[in-house]
Amino acid sequence: MLKDNKTFSSFSVNDLARAREFYGKTLGLNIHDDEKMPNLLNLEINKDNVILIYPKPNHVPATFTILNFNVQNVEQTVDELTSRGVKFIIYNDENFKTNEKGILAGNDQGPTIAWFNDPAGNILSVIQSGN
Repeated sequence: MLKDNKTFSSFSVNDLARAREFYGKTLGLNIHDDEKMPNLLNLEINKDNVILIYPKPNHVPATFTILNFNVQNVEQTVDELTSRGVKFIIYNDENFKTNEKGILAGNDQGPTIAWFNDPAGNILSVIQSGN
């Protein structure tokens, strides 16, 4: 029943204009109004991967990572995004520490990764592909 239907992911924000600016200009992604559903945005990662962004007046930021961007080099990506005004999250927990740039170095427990927030407070990451 469901396996043959088109599926997509979505997440909420509290301000569509700020989301459009952040995802489109700051991150440099393709973002546009949804043609079939008014007042919604499509974040087009590629032609087969479109994520719906919708406004929610009582939006509460996700407490988990909503988008992971697989990149070749996390450090270079963090430097580029930082130059565009993105602020990376610094974790300093006893067993979970990032460096001063917000990068958690990869090891046998996981990949190299860095997290940041969108203007609505949702958590995103850049994660090293290992390729």
